[in-house]
Amino acid sequence: MAKINLTPLSTVVDEVWGKTGTPKRDAMEGQLNEEVNSYYLGEAIRKARLAQKLTQDELGRRVGVQRSQICRLESGRTNITIPVMSRVFQALGISTATLDLGVAGKIALW
Repeated sequence: MAKINLTPLSTVVDEVWGKTGTPKRDAMEGQLNEEVNSYYLGEAIRKARLAQKLTQDELGRRVGVQRSQICRLESGRTNITIPVMSRVFQALGISTATLDLGVAGKIALW
């Protein structure tokens, strides 16, 4: 029977992105983290919109942007600014939000 050589995923990641703590690895992990956060925020927007039975076009009109912008936000394909986030969530009836800065405390966004 043939012996199978398996390479741990961590070894492959180190080879492709560099070792932990290197500039290349830190940049890649930072980008990945931003994309994951954009995805989760987009999912929250989509779920809130669907719960209110709104189309992307209707939400876009409430926010003052085109449907395509709502589509990009919901899919996580674009970064959202705090002013746009405020308008989107206020259009969805979410009247308050805070940002948790850890040891620096919480700040009200709107």
